[in-house]
Amino acid sequence: MPVGIGDLLTGLALVLVIEGALMALFPERLKRVTAALLKQPPHVMRIGGLVAAAAGVGLVWVIRG
Repeated sequence: MPVGIGDLLTGLALVLVIEGALMALFPERLKRVTAALLKQPPHVMRIGGLVAAAAGVGLVWVIRG
């Protein structure tokens, strides 16, 4: 498997681990957070998503140097 694909699959697997752990450990809190997100206007969610994506890219850039 090419290195880039392996890294991508590892990243996706880690997302599943984190999301699964949050659902298992804090199900009620996750429901409240999800309900609060549903009340947000799309532009707020879009900005939050872009900020999170940029932070993730920046973090990978720093880690991978």
